[in-house]
Amino acid sequence: MAWSIRVPASSANLGPGFDSLGLAIDVPLLCRFRAAERLHIRVRGRDAALIPETESNLIWQTALRVGREYKQETLPPIELEVENHIPLGKGLGSSAAALTAGVVIADKLLGLGWKAPRILDEAAQLEGHPDNVAAAVMGSIVASAIDGHGQTRAVRLELPEHFGVAVVVPDFDLPTSKARAALPDGYSKRDTVFNVQRAALLVAALATGNSAAFPLAFEDALHQPYRARLVAGLEEILKLKAPGLLGCTLSGAGPSILVFFERGHESVCDLVCQIFRMHGHESEVMDAGVDRAGLVIRSIESWQALEPQPADASGI
Repeated sequence: MAWSIRVPASSANLGPGFDSLGLAIDVPLLCRFRAAERLHIRVRGRDAALIPETESNLIWQTALRVGREYKQETLPPIELEVENHIPLGKGLGSSAAALTAGVVIADKLLGLGWKAPRILDEAAQLEGHPDNVAAAVMGSIVASAIDGHGQTRAVRLELPEHFGVAVVVPDFDLPTSKARAALPDGYSKRDTVFNVQRAALLVAALATGNSAAFPLAFEDALHQPYRARLVAGLEEILKLKAPGLLGCTLSGAGPSILVFFERGHESVCDLVCQIFRMHGHESEVMDAGVDRAGLVIRSIESWQALEPQPADASGI
């Protein structure tokens, strides 16, 4: 038996929803695997040179880690093909997608029979927070939290039809560890209340399609102000106002920018590109839209029957 896995990219936080809100983006990590005599990993696609084809590969290491949790010090070797379309180091959930794929591989190899909620629980615990993996597993927009027993509680929302979203990806990277290190150890009551208000407003606005709540609903005091010095032009981008522009947010830890707009005003993304250019950086607009499918797992009857997905099918 062979299996294919499709995991979408994701954007976390969405402004004020720090470590709690996520959005699935229609740009996939594609994997397929089957039993083999020895471990063999092949990688192609975007940033393929940065993804190891050795045992150190994050997808395989995640599978091994899950196996150890179930007293399996090793897993049967597999042939793993990876086709990546998610930019690495850009705040688009590449590690969350890899973790999710690794959890699925462990589940299939160990015969655990996990459904999507259990896969999400495991991936969220490995990631340390649920925002990216919840969106990657469930698709669309997801509000999530981890309870005291390590279980993830998540609720999915659909992006209103008259809203659109795109990602602007600049030509520089920002390691998540560096972006996390820029944050303070604690926050004032004032800043906490500020974000609670706006996060609640954002969820309500997305649930009802109320555009009058923007751009206020995207304001944030917990992470973007501290990361502004790491992302050239971020302060100006967050203040952008234009007809049809709902607002901009840092995508996860950055440096990519998530742009929300009213349909018919896709050109507002060019304003973000212009600001990056003013600061000496080129960027690309990924108008991939929201991924509504989330994690997709399929069995493959014949290894040769799986045709490679065309590069442009990811929306890149």
